[in-house]
Amino acid sequence: MTALRDVDLEIPEGEIHGLLGPNGAGKTTLCKILSTVLLPTSGRAEICGYDVVADTAAVRRLIGIVFGGERGLYTRLTARGNLQFWASLYGLSGAQAQLRVTTLLERLGLEQRADVRVETFSRGMKQRLHLARGLIGDPQVLILDEPTTGMDPVAAQEFRHLVRGLRAEGRTVLITTHDMAEAEAICDRVTLIDNGSILATERPSTLGTWITRYARVRADGVPPERVSSVTAALEALSGVAAVRESAPGTLVVDTAADGAAPEVLRLLLELGITDVATTRPDLAEVYLQVIGKRGMRVD
Repeated sequence: MTALRDVDLEIPEGEIHGLLGPNGAGKTTLCKILSTVLLPTSGRAEICGYDVVADTAAVRRLIGIVFGGERGLYTRLTARGNLQFWASLYGLSGAQAQLRVTTLLERLGLEQRADVRVETFSRGMKQRLHLARGLIGDPQVLILDEPTTGMDPVAAQEFRHLVRGLRAEGRTVLITTHDMAEAEAICDRVTLIDNGSILATERPSTLGTWITRYARVRADGVPPERVSSVTAALEALSGVAAVRESAPGTLVVDTAADGAAPEVLRLLLELGITDVATTRPDLAEVYLQVIGKRGMRVD
């Protein structure tokens, strides 16, 4: 089975880039290749101009890796102890290591728990420590593999704020996620990947142009006695996928063909329904329409 095929992706310096796709799409495999954990069987991958196979040592000095979950943390050690250990692996020692560890603990809001065992930390605190560990070597490129999985909304929002701060420092961030809201909130560009192949790379705001045929029209103020007849007239139009009453007197029309939305608007106006609006699909709808509603199916 081929994990990745014909992947052609370039991420400019200082960008937060989202890698979005279902389980088994190839996101983690790509991250492992870029972080020198896996060797590619063909093709070429570079970090800041260094080949991940030929220049492994140089690549590792340039990157930081942040995983979700418990991986990579020693829970019986304190937060400070974890970071001191990782600092030593990056060749930092003495006052230099102490300064770096203290700075990161303060920056990530862990200074009050610095000398407490990590096993007592909440999920959000552990992820902040993961990020500190990823930054201990002062990397130019940070790879975040589903870092907010399992976080509560407040902790996830705080973590995203920290990630946005990395962009301000000129660091490049690659983040894999299933969370469309997360990708839309923090990523400069998003790559959709499925079955090991890239489907699209765009800004989150422009990915909606991929499925303009799936526009949605909302009509308010439909008289109760006319809801059935208006619904029937809309359903008879070519390109209308579904019509539903989302609230009393409010019809929502989903289209599934180019040019269908203007026809829906025209008909509504002809029927005297003037309180109408169209909406563009958000990233979640793009994800579902382009990748498909696969559920638990594995190809």
